Amino acid sequence: MPSKRHWANDVMGVAETLTAWPHAAHSRFVDVRPHHWHVQEMGQGETVLLLHGASGSTHSWRDVMTDLAKDFHVVAIDLPGHGQTRLGSRHRSSLSLMAQDVQSLLTHEGWAPKAILAHSAGAALALRILQNSDGPVPLIAVNPALTPFKGLTGVLFPMAARMVAMSPLMVNMVKRRMSDPGQVISMLGTTGSNISSEGLNLYARLFQNRAHIDGTLLMMAQWKLDGLLADLPRIDVPCTFLIGENDKTVPPKTVVSSAKSMPDATVIPYAGYGHLLHEEAPQLVADHVRDVLRKYT
Repeated sequence: MPSKRHWANDVMGVAETLTAWPHAAHSRFVDVRPHHWHVQEMGQGETVLLLHGASGSTHSWRDVMTDLAKDFHVVAIDLPGHGQTRLGSRHRSSLSLMAQDVQSLLTHEGWAPKAILAHSAGAALALRILQNSDGPVPLIAVNPALTPFKGLTGVLFPMAARMVAMSPLMVNMVKRRMSDPGQVISMLGTTGSNISSEGLNLYARLFQNRAHIDGTLLMMAQWKLDGLLADLPRIDVPCTFLIGENDKTVPPKTVVSSAKSMPDATVIPYAGYGHLLHEEAPQLVADHVRDVLRKYT
């Protein structure tokens, strides 16, 4: 990762030219109860849905989107409470309810994805959506987070997130802390990925959004994966799991273990990449989507 001083100087230059969010010209807002959704669309053809993970937004797909849009109709959404999607309810950030709400958005817009590309926690959300799909709609997942935290951490982490999310003062404290570029560099350093200064700047801007921090904490507090873990042996969705062997957020061995319990899941590892593989190697990820769609269409 770049040094704090180097990155801070570089961010000033990026911020001067980055006057809008990536692909802002392709953004629009949709009211589908209970949320006010931010969506981005580009390209023509069969629809590919992009789902980011916890604390992410559409920005993480910025390079993947432009690549895929050469061949497909690409739809990226900000999950409830994330990015520019405004929460309509503070009690619908669980996996099952978020899946219902995303499906309502898909139905409202008439989107019938031929594949879903998801990252981290977005993969769990995709599996819940695809369980009820007609026909084999494949999932391509980057470092999928399909298992809960282990031991005491699995109890304390959601509890801590719930306590912070309940306190406006605590949310403001987190926002102030994340306004420090050094904190952003430190946090992203724990992913095992090395992303561009532009990417770092975008995350810094995202973490200055109080509503985004609040939405992320609510998701962490309400997200439970035990039911999904028990269902994995019965989920026959065709899955391709792309993992960065340097991922320090979702241990690669947990992804391998999840895949082994599923009827149709393949793991493809990549050395030298971390949790943000899709930002480090967007063309590689986009080409995997093409390969999968050639197989199932």
